[in-house]
Amino acid sequence: MDLALERLADRMHVVSLPLVTRFRGVEVREVALFSGEAGWGEWSPFLEYPPEEAARWLRAALEDADLERPAAVRDRIPVNATLPAVGPDAVAGVLARYDGCRTVKVKVAERGQTLDDDVARVAEVRALLPDARIRVDANGGWNIDEAEHAVRALERFDLEYVEQPCATVPELAELRMRVHRLAIPIAADESVRKAEDPLLVARAGAADVLVVKAQPLGGVRSALAIVAEAGLPAVVSSALDSSVGLSMGAALAGAMPSLPYDCGLGTGALLAADVAEPLVPVAGSIPVVRVTPTPELLATHQASPERTAAWRARLAAAHPHL
Repeated sequence: MDLALERLADRMHVVSLPLVTRFRGVEVREVALFSGEAGWGEWSPFLEYPPEEAARWLRAALEDADLERPAAVRDRIPVNATLPAVGPDAVAGVLARYDGCRTVKVKVAERGQTLDDDVARVAEVRALLPDARIRVDANGGWNIDEAEHAVRALERFDLEYVEQPCATVPELAELRMRVHRLAIPIAADESVRKAEDPLLVARAGAADVLVVKAQPLGGVRSALAIVAEAGLPAVVSSALDSSVGLSMGAALAGAMPSLPYDCGLGTGALLAADVAEPLVPVAGSIPVVRVTPTPELLATHQASPERTAAWRARLAAAHPHL
């Protein structure tokens, strides 16, 4: 390990944070945190992501730790509740963790489940919160025909938008034409944050809304530039971050000139433990603040030596791609 990489590894703290409920196939979220001159930054690409992709997340973490954040134009960010692919009987318990949230993002197209499961979950949200804004997120899990069928089945619940219904930009563009008369906007997430060209989806007319995340897009400044160039309304979201990562997302949302949608930055409510005082919704919003981990919580949730070694190996693999 060269000297620069060794020094970087010495700044890294790896923690394992349990979740309240299984989400995205995991029950424990592993997160790497870096201390720096400006504060703390989070590096938390999911474990299946390759080094080239993880490097963008690393760039964001180091920028956030070492540089002051862009000036904010608002001091609080309205956030949505995020509902995993749970059964209807579990919906109320999950939503109760989101104080005052007026918008709910419902996960759909979960592997091993059916459209009937999705409809039942969304129906339960609408029954419990008749005035809420409901958006659904398929994470690219449907093909075009499945997505069209699903959108028509869910349309009666008055959806705010459908997030990443299909995996590819051409599919999104085709679906957008098919459901145009329903006036349900199409939002793009993976087609922005995982793309070699995050602006392609906007140029192709394949989405009405961009979902942007600070870490996958290389940092707050890079994400701001992408939103400005795309010229589409944007929603700032998170990737099941600790409160350190959520504060980076809040910094991005706080610096955006316009914030027309509630943001997906309330996912701290899905963690059973955190590295600091949890950045969770209060009266439907979170503050634009830096979060500093406490030594006690870093120690309590420190990852095992084996998992720490695995993250050091990830760091060594991603570092050359910075």
